[in-house]
Amino acid sequence: MKQSVNYKDLKTKVGVDDIAYYLGYRLDRSAGVGRYIEMVLSDSTGHQDKLIIKNPKEKAAQTYFRRNGARGGDVVSLIRENLSSFHESGRNEWEIIGKVMAHFANEPIPDYGDSQYLTKAGYTGNTVFDPKRYETKDVNGAPSEVMAFFVQRGINEETVSAFAPFIKQIRDNSHTTYKQFNIGFPYTEAGKDKVVGYEIRGFGSFKSKAAGTNSTTGAWIADLSQGGEPTDIRNIYFAESAYDIMAFYQLNHLRLDGTHSVFVSLGGTFSDSQIKGIMAHYPEAKAMDCFDNDLAGRIYGIRMAALLEGIRLNVHKEEDKVKITVGAKNFAIANEQLSIRELRKHIHIRYNVGEWKAAANYKDWNDQLMGKQMEVVAVENKFARDRNLADRREKGVGL
Repeated sequence: MKQSVNYKDLKTKVGVDDIAYYLGYRLDRSAGVGRYIEMVLSDSTGHQDKLIIKNPKEKAAQTYFRRNGARGGDVVSLIRENLSSFHESGRNEWEIIGKVMAHFANEPIPDYGDSQYLTKAGYTGNTVFDPKRYETKDVNGAPSEVMAFFVQRGINEETVSAFAPFIKQIRDNSHTTYKQFNIGFPYTEAGKDKVVGYEIRGFGSFKSKAAGTNSTTGAWIADLSQGGEPTDIRNIYFAESAYDIMAFYQLNHLRLDGTHSVFVSLGGTFSDSQIKGIMAHYPEAKAMDCFDNDLAGRIYGIRMAALLEGIRLNVHKEEDKVKITVGAKNFAIANEQLSIRELRKHIHIRYNVGEWKAAANYKDWNDQLMGKQMEVVAVENKFARDRNLADRREKGVGL
């Protein structure tokens, strides 16, 4: 019989002060110790974040607030504020929170659902993926309807054709109002055919996942080897969304060995089991970080490298840098320099892992395909420089 994570019981063992101390906060002794204690976290600029913790002697009753009026809460709230600082993952943030609390309480985590407590607390519980809820059909049957979705993201027919065996048109039959088909990217576990969920994209910015999608061990896995053996695969390209990895393929397909490659969307925040399961199925392959260029995507890259190396990382984000702890070793990497390459300068990584990010001024591969820069960068050629110089002379600007 599976045990469930009992959040209420865990709160008797894990307090706000425990999590705060792990995050780097330290007791402000000058504030005294009584019904309240104050814990302070200082950054490199001298700025301090101060937590006022109520009921320090009774973990189950501990709550916190900040004097500046920022939102506080209980231990769950503090973990939720700092999810990226913990080396845990799951299908959703509540599974991650459960893992973190169980880790601090030295409790096992065989199951993740304490739905009664979560519902009472106002949190949404997990559902099980039901394939009967969704109507699907192949994308080859309606090319114009299908391409209407992809054209808005700059993805052409050749790319859609290459990935067509791994794409479906999908409609949620439980919806009473919206009856149109969207695009579905079926999630499977490596080496298995059973669909365990869908990454769903629609028109505009609409995106979601099918209810109950297994994002713990499942992912969108597009194996273009055309029936080859898993041992023949040489590269696994990981991205945060199906659109991103398709854009990566479109921009780089002439440089890629498609028949020995697998293209994967992890659907955002990834689970350790997704990465490990896929790499175990393709034992000769190199894992390639094609995650986003923003800070979260850079952290995903170093997390993947450390995970495959069997190294436990603790990552703490500051304003302009990321502090990393590996065992007893502590070091920091500037946000703009954070990468697997920089990580190798601090810890030994033997595992076959690399990175292939979008160009520096693009958030992700789809943005690069569409020419959407994170910020406009003026590229001035000689003609423009000469024209600007002439304009300044005409206006009498001193040179």
